[in-house]
Amino acid sequence: MRLRVVALMTTRLDLVVSMKELSRNEQSPDRFGSVDRASACGRKGAEMHKSSWKSRRHGRRSQRQNPRLRQHRPNERQVLCNTEAQQSPQDSDHGDGEVPSTSTSTAGSSSVPDLPGYYFDPEKNRYFRLLPGHNNCNPLTKEGIQQKAMEDKRLQLLEEEDRQTKKITRMGFNATSLLQKSKLGFLNATSYCRLAHELRVSCMQRKKVEIHSSDPSALASDRFNLIMADTNSDRLFTVNDVKVGGSKYGIISLRGLKTPTLRVHMHENLYFTNRKVNSVCWASLNHLDSHILLCLMGIAETPGCATLLPASLFVNSHPGDRPGMLCSFRIPGAWSCAWSSNIQANNCFSTGLSRWVLVTNVVTGHRLSFGTSSDVLAQQFAVMTPLLFNGCRSGEIFAIDIRCRNQGNNWKATSLFHDSAVTSVKVLQEEQCLVASDMAGKIKLWDLRTTRCVRQYDGHVNEYALLPLHVHEEEGLLVAVGQDCYTRIWSLRDTHLLRTIPSPHPTSRTNIPSVAFSSRLGGVQGAPGLLMAVQQDLYYYPYS
Repeated sequence: MRLRVVALMTTRLDLVVSMKELSRNEQSPDRFGSVDRASACGRKGAEMHKSSWKSRRHGRRSQRQNPRLRQHRPNERQVLCNTEAQQSPQDSDHGDGEVPSTSTSTAGSSSVPDLPGYYFDPEKNRYFRLLPGHNNCNPLTKEGIQQKAMEDKRLQLLEEEDRQTKKITRMGFNATSLLQKSKLGFLNATSYCRLAHELRVSCMQRKKVEIHSSDPSALASDRFNLIMADTNSDRLFTVNDVKVGGSKYGIISLRGLKTPTLRVHMHENLYFTNRKVNSVCWASLNHLDSHILLCLMGIAETPGCATLLPASLFVNSHPGDRPGMLCSFRIPGAWSCAWSSNIQANNCFSTGLSRWVLVTNVVTGHRLSFGTSSDVLAQQFAVMTPLLFNGCRSGEIFAIDIRCRNQGNNWKATSLFHDSAVTSVKVLQEEQCLVASDMAGKIKLWDLRTTRCVRQYDGHVNEYALLPLHVHEEEGLLVAVGQDCYTRIWSLRDTHLLRTIPSPHPTSRTNIPSVAFSSRLGGVQGAPGLLMAVQQDLYYYPYS
């Protein structure tokens, strides 16, 4: 009996000492606001020790009250040892299957305790506070931790891209199997061409393009904001952010884009603007892609406008073409624009405004207005049918019959719905299907005849940006750049994700790459591939 009393007193003294050390560590962290991993583990060990002591004390009381149980109960120490031996492999198996939480490091082990308000750094083997302002020298935030994890992932993918020359787009799919199936008659000509393009996409490798300009110093400071290829893919219209403020426009000729030199020339103009460019599209006024339609946002007392900029102001690529004059239309608050190639709306363009859609004739100046219930963020004209498709901030996609000359109730032809704001709409060539993306990262293929979603392309990332889609039916590919700065390529037919290309520069919400894809970059005899503009650089991903 004396031995049991001495053991209980020793256990209590150890518990008091451990609790005092724990309170001392909590009250006095180091000067960087960090907590050692051993102190965190000691905290949990003290709690477990205290709970086990209470259970043993409760057991002894029950034995004293029921003397009959002493004969039937086994030794207490033996039961505890057997219980710990049974629980230890279960705990280790459960810990290996856990997914690390966001407050711990992505590379950290699941055995590290998760402390609210702390971040565990596996390199320094310490906890650091996540509370802002605690450490004035280097405060840690969840955004900074996520940014570091994204940058580590990007560098790892870039290393794999450089090391691995051929990527597998589909399991068991290569050039040999493709040729064998074609010779045996298992693939028709359309399927063979589609699969051949997918195979070429997996072999694309990054190469830097050399840009020549009359002002080389501007190329080193001006950052690419947007690139857009014309119909024949032999020119790129560029919008560059000037270092001193504002934007600058240019046209890059892609006729010199040939391996191994990869040199292109930038044709610039002294036309500047300090207003934000909301939307851009090519316009065929005098001939195919003779102008560029820009939607400029208003600033201060200057209202917004839609400007038709002749491509001949940059470079005279069409025989007999003379430098034209730019033409501006006062349209305040335009979010999107589209040029009409339909014969029933010849020489017309559309602009999407806040709760309005305006269709303007460039030659006569006549306008048609249609009221909507939300901001129109994306537009595209159909070619064979007299319809204008619009994507709204409310998630609605509707078509306007441009033959209606009034604001009656019969002008809305089709209506589809997304769960978030629609950022891009693309009508396919047969005009029976439409591809749309939204700010929730959803990309859907809609059947316009049944107004149902028939396919969905997973993997796209978007939260609030107006990001475009690039649909290439001839190659059977769908290309989109996410807000995480990754360029993803899907199979248009079966929604399979074929390739994920990381950005060559550090990921940032202000450095989202702009891309242009075509099987004939530089004209009919051009090279196929992907062009990516990010910051001051232009990269080329060829495939052959």
